[in-house]
Amino acid sequence: MAEIAVADGSWTFNGEFLRIVPGSDKGVHELRRTLGEVVVPLEAIASMAFEPSRKGGHVRMRLRRGADPLSDAVAGLLGPPADPYRLAVPKSRAGAAEYFADEVRDTLLVYQMPTVACEDYLLAGPAVPVSATAGDGTALFDGERVRLEWTGFASAEKDKAGPQEFPLSDVTGVEWKPQSGMGYGTLRFRVKDEGPAQPPQKDLHCVSWGIQRFGGTTALVAAAVLARLPREAELPREAELPREAELPPPPPPPVSDDVHDAVLRRLRELGELHQSGVLTDEEFAAAKQAMIRRLQEP
Repeated sequence: MAEIAVADGSWTFNGEFLRIVPGSDKGVHELRRTLGEVVVPLEAIASMAFEPSRKGGHVRMRLRRGADPLSDAVAGLLGPPADPYRLAVPKSRAGAAEYFADEVRDTLLVYQMPTVACEDYLLAGPAVPVSATAGDGTALFDGERVRLEWTGFASAEKDKAGPQEFPLSDVTGVEWKPQSGMGYGTLRFRVKDEGPAQPPQKDLHCVSWGIQRFGGTTALVAAAVLARLPREAELPREAELPREAELPPPPPPPVSDDVHDAVLRRLRELGELHQSGVLTDEEFAAAKQAMIRRLQEP
């Protein structure tokens, strides 16, 4: 088992799942505190890296497209400190953070996890009911209906129209983007039979903000709705394949020499980290046994 625990939060990896717990520090972003604990299965992870900086760095995880509704909803636009898949690490813990990232990355290599897009979400997304207030409105979603209520910052058009409510079955898409420069941040819902596109200030299906960078927790509302919308698979499902294509699956590829070399390299690195004091005796023993088991796998 590999673990990195700092003020920003803790990440624990057992070879099958990565458990993310946000820190309790006041500097932890509201979005991450509201989202709470997240458990990411290994097959959802596309990559893992430690990004060093002058003050320490970040452990950063990227998920496979289509694996996580939150990642899909924000489309890579959710940066620090709001991104739950990025952990800020002080300089004193940089060595442990680099080891943690290497452990996950090597596990992905050993088990040859796919990196292509997922047909179905592997993470459930935010729990409902969920709500968020930013700028000119509050978005609420109970799992079946979306409701938009306007604040005192709303335009005359929105104020006159009053609260908007529509069933999930009428929603055809959801778009989220952060505030940038002079532009507005927006949480916009696409609905059936809607008219011409309107600017954010006048769009009755859109909450907009001009000050908060990430709009509080609006991305969580976007993710919760997206997780419950029907998905169109990029490839036909097995049941939809023509009879000619109904062939037995190919055998799994053999473990390559590169994989064994990676495991042996990690064993050497584990010994160096243990000798330098980065890993405790217990951490070293557990990690060493896990790597030896992988080396013995066919």
